Amino acid sequence: MPKNQTNAAWDTLLDLEAQPAGPLHDRLRRALRSAIVSGRIAAGSALPPSRTLAADLGCSRWVVTEAYAQLAAEGYLEARAGSATRVRPGVASPATGVRPGFGDSPVGGRRGVVGSPTGVRPGVVGSPTGERSGVAGSPSPGPPSTRPASPSAHPRFDFTPGLPDLRAFPRKRWADAVREAGRQSPFTDLGYLEHAGHPQLRETLAGYLTRSRGAAISAEDLTICAGTTDGLARIARSLREHGHTHLAVEDPGWTWTREAVTDAGLVAVPISVDGDGLRVDLLRDQPWIRAAIVAPAHQFPTGTVLAPARRAELIRWAHDVDGILLEEDKDADYRYDRRPVAAIQGMAPSRTALLGSVSKTLSPALRIGWFATPPRWTPDVAAANPLALPPPVLDQLAFAWFLDNGGYDRHLRACRRRYRARRDALVGELARRLPGARVSGAAAGLHLLLHLDGVRATEVVAAAACDGVSVDAVGNYTSEAGAGDSTLILGYGNLADSAVAEAVSRLADAIERVSLL
Repeated sequence: MPKNQTNAAWDTLLDLEAQPAGPLHDRLRRALRSAIVSGRIAAGSALPPSRTLAADLGCSRWVVTEAYAQLAAEGYLEARAGSATRVRPGVASPATGVRPGFGDSPVGGRRGVVGSPTGVRPGVVGSPTGERSGVAGSPSPGPPSTRPASPSAHPRFDFTPGLPDLRAFPRKRWADAVREAGRQSPFTDLGYLEHAGHPQLRETLAGYLTRSRGAAISAEDLTICAGTTDGLARIARSLREHGHTHLAVEDPGWTWTREAVTDAGLVAVPISVDGDGLRVDLLRDQPWIRAAIVAPAHQFPTGTVLAPARRAELIRWAHDVDGILLEEDKDADYRYDRRPVAAIQGMAPSRTALLGSVSKTLSPALRIGWFATPPRWTPDVAAANPLALPPPVLDQLAFAWFLDNGGYDRHLRACRRRYRARRDALVGELARRLPGARVSGAAAGLHLLLHLDGVRATEVVAAAACDGVSVDAVGNYTSEAGAGDSTLILGYGNLADSAVAEAVSRLADAIERVSLL
């Protein structure tokens, strides 16, 4: 088909089946990125509207908008009001067509199938019909294996880890915050923003993190970004620019964390987690590692809390190797058996970057995150990400207003009560229906682990899906094949209170069916 005057990339072949296993939106993101960096989609080209490409691929529009949004956050695409989503100039090397530090890595969960039992065919980027797709920001991705493919595909019983209670999103209070942000903002706030984010939100958020997390940060070293993944990717790119070649990640751990590291041009080195958290002795055995990602408040998926002695040991390691710690702090707001532990960043601000977002407190759809870097790293991280953009200014100001007026604190208090009661109910039902199974994980966060005896967790996941139950297996998040294959991850954040008993009943039935095979 001939190109139109907008230089649209309508006819680019996207072979999704050739991409590494993973959810469909991630495979589409990889396919598009490969086409961009190889030069098959030229700089300035307009991508098809999301509805058009979704129809051409035979998938949901959500899959396309998610892929576009992530690529926009990574600096490959740009979206402006009233215009199509386009490939940013300068994202491919003229000599090789590949942007330094970027590439695909065969790291991912199991293959996500959407739409039909045979999966999704390779697609040709659509035709110049339909509406434009204006997408900005970066998703805070959920788990890579069982996340629903589209809003219409949400399971009836949702044990998907990483999601908060989406029913409890404070719609009215957030609408009030957006209205106040629009009413009070001077016209100067509607121009181009600082790349680090709006000063008002940075100042307000720095105060909140100092108060609530024991952090030691200033607004000057705080950057507003599009989610934890976006922040991690930005820091990883800066590490690569400064000679780092490897970055330690927790094992098991989020698949998208490893992908963000490898996409930035670093080698993700899995480091085992035990009952006290990340094993620092394994870090010391590998002197080429000088940076590590850690979730001390509540590790995913093991649910461990980094022990005090291990915290001190980790900080000593960072000093000894002249390294840096990347602290993921998203689960820190939810601790039900005691007060939350303070952030490591407050103990070692010169050696720790603190990353967080609202994906588990409000909603991943807001795409608001942040990271605070040691002062000596702040200008270097900014310089390594010249195309990175903050979330929309009105959303930033709305969040600042929400924080300032106590709405965020009230929301979190209500969430803690709700999640604690829901976790207690879930543990009780599991004990009643599955007395032979063992539950583990600290009374914190939004998930727990269910250890089965003599049953493959991946088979239970498939059997439960037939009964409308979305659940995941620890084995999908490990670097070692077969590890954790008898353990399920039960996320209870987005599970309705009224559905706990029936969800456990259906899960127990699926386990029984698998055990009889």
